[in-house]
Amino acid sequence: MNPLEPIYYYFYRSHETESELCRLELKVLLGEEGEEGSGGNADRSSAGIRSSAAAVNPGRSPYLSGVMEVWSASGSVEDICRFAAELPPGETSFRVSCPRESEGSYEERLELERRVGRCIRGRADLRSPGQVYGIVRRGGVYAFGPYREADRSWQARRIKPHPYSTGLGVGLSRSLVNLAVPDPEQKRVIDPCCGMGNVLIEGFSMGVRMSGCDLNPLAVRGARGNLRHFGYPEDAVRLADMRSLEGTYDAAVLDMPYNLCSVLPPEEALEMLRALRRLTGRAVIVSTQPLEREIGQAGFRVEESCAVSKSSLTRFIWICR
Repeated sequence: MNPLEPIYYYFYRSHETESELCRLELKVLLGEEGEEGSGGNADRSSAGIRSSAAAVNPGRSPYLSGVMEVWSASGSVEDICRFAAELPPGETSFRVSCPRESEGSYEERLELERRVGRCIRGRADLRSPGQVYGIVRRGGVYAFGPYREADRSWQARRIKPHPYSTGLGVGLSRSLVNLAVPDPEQKRVIDPCCGMGNVLIEGFSMGVRMSGCDLNPLAVRGARGNLRHFGYPEDAVRLADMRSLEGTYDAAVLDMPYNLCSVLPPEEALEMLRALRRLTGRAVIVSTQPLEREIGQAGFRVEESCAVSKSSLTRFIWICR
């Protein structure tokens, strides 16, 4: 295997209504390197494998199901078996897994797991292994290496003590944070219209230093209650109009105010966007109405964009600098 080639395989899956956001998030997190391959089961979803040299925790993304570090790759499964047979016996048990994004039917993937697993020295344990290895067939090439499933504990946060029917979902909130700060270490991010705090909570869960505010006292109270419930600092939220905020941040996530019965006036949207531009040089902006003109007038340049639909509601998302 060429050492200059990407060494990680990321396995992803999204519903067709979120395929644009999935592709954009993968691009931001994993970079332009590598190729995309389609998976084996595509009903109403987009699934596949992305190769990349970037080392990213798959649990950050709502679309990544796991990651495999490629230790060996060959057009021959016999080569993979020989490589696996030469691994030193591990101190813990093991299992071999062929993710469903790999090429081949369920029966073929199961047989591939068995074939490679029989070559590995050590104690196999299908239920609670200490080490999981991945085997993948992609474009006629077999790849093998340690496999890690994505942590999905964030899904428990779908249920909150203070919910809001049209608020951002947990998965979408995580994606927005990822788009804002692909590398979250030591980054300060503000959500100046934080609502019930969904973006703040997901940012905190990924180690981002989050701050938020909202004009609505009920929203601020709800956000503080949600933050407190999940063990995050409730003083990260304050009652304030974003147009009066001062300071600078590494990035921002702004979900423009809306309701199902009215449209935000363009002049008010422009005021908010100009205030946002004073706070940061990088922003992820979300709106249910087109805002490209106002974004440009506020001093931002759109780098990437996509749309996400749920029921009758479509959200437009822009990554801006």
